[in-house]
Amino acid sequence: MAFLNVEIKAYCNDPAFIRNYLQSMNALFKGTDKQTDTYFNVFNGRLKLREGNIENNLIFYERANQAGPKNSHFHLVKVEDAKGLKEVLTRSNGIKIVVRKKRDIYYINNVKFHIDEVPGLGSFVEIEAGNVLADMSQNELREQCEFYLKEFGIKQEGLIDVSYSDMLLGRAEAT
Repeated sequence: MAFLNVEIKAYCNDPAFIRNYLQSMNALFKGTDKQTDTYFNVFNGRLKLREGNIENNLIFYERANQAGPKNSHFHLVKVEDAKGLKEVLTRSNGIKIVVRKKRDIYYINNVKFHIDEVPGLGSFVEIEAGNVLADMSQNELREQCEFYLKEFGIKQEGLIDVSYSDMLLGRAEAT
């Protein structure tokens, strides 16, 4: 099934502040997910297999590398046999990179929040405003992201324009 998110990713110097804010707004806490995202070689977009204790999905997405709110068009398939699927995708496409992270997952209505710890990269917050639960326009979703950017005190220089996979690949190429 295809979906649209407007999302941001930013460095997070104070994860406790974000957690406290979300708790004070009665955000729904889904839990802490220890995730392994295996990215596969593909001709366009990005294809990753997410394995976690909460989320287990095959995700294909296309998103521009830009700081601030950006559109992410994605297809998500729930996965029952991650090990078998990973073997098939590894043999057919090859692995591009693996990203491991610890992720706290919160929701306020149609907005999903991630507080991530990525070994070797640091702490991050992601805000994903989606039209999955509500029939909202792209502008309304963008406004939601911008509202939470202000609430969290995130400045332009703290925004990230690429994925964790790109960040890790960039570090590997620099060494």
